[in-house]
Amino acid sequence: MVTRPPQIVAFGGGGFSMEAGNTLLDDHVLQLTGVARPKVCFIPTASGDADHYVVRFYREFAARAEVSHLSLFRRDRGAGAVEGDIEAHLMEQDLVYVGGGSVLSLLGAWRAHGVDRMLERAWRSGVVMCGLSAGSLCWFHEAQTAFHGPPERVAGMGFLPWSNCVHYDAEPERAVEFRQAVASGDVGPGYGADDGAALHFIGHELVEVVSSRPKAGAVQVTAVDGEAVETALPVRYLGAPKVALVA
Repeated sequence: MVTRPPQIVAFGGGGFSMEAGNTLLDDHVLQLTGVARPKVCFIPTASGDADHYVVRFYREFAARAEVSHLSLFRRDRGAGAVEGDIEAHLMEQDLVYVGGGSVLSLLGAWRAHGVDRMLERAWRSGVVMCGLSAGSLCWFHEAQTAFHGPPERVAGMGFLPWSNCVHYDAEPERAVEFRQAVASGDVGPGYGADDGAALHFIGHELVEVVSSRPKAGAVQVTAVDGEAVETALPVRYLGAPKVALVA
């Protein structure tokens, strides 16, 4: 049995659904499990369990993991879907991968089915959690969403006691609104992550920022005297060539 601390890897954007041919972030979260062929469950709730999204997940992961998906919207859940005891299935996984879409719809469905509390128990037990966009925002105390129109605050599940803003470089309006919200106190301090950057937390502590793109970055955003202050965070590019040790 593999023993792991609670971990969350929150992508600003990226992974198999956004970076065709670039597997660096997905490779990284698989490696964090410490298992040669990990059990991975995909949760596409934020997309309304879109069939094409589920198919893309299986195409990317089936060759290197034991894969399944959790469907909450479809009566005919399809091959590989979780049946029966959802919590027991989640607790057996090495990695839970949450897809993008509407974080408001995701949180509403999860809370209605009790999936939010199931995920918390699985996270505390050592199942690695990750996701992009909505699948990144959901883990935080609060976040900035812009899926349904202008940027707005949304209360997340609170596994992480910070705020979060995704697509930080790709959607400037969202980033501006996030900084203003932090400055005014409407949103607490937190993080902004570019597409291709991912925040890796162990427990509540940010231990590393990794990226699948050489220029992708992340910032910590705090309020000082009514102004937002951005602090650039160190980033490890996952595609950097490994330096051979000289004997």
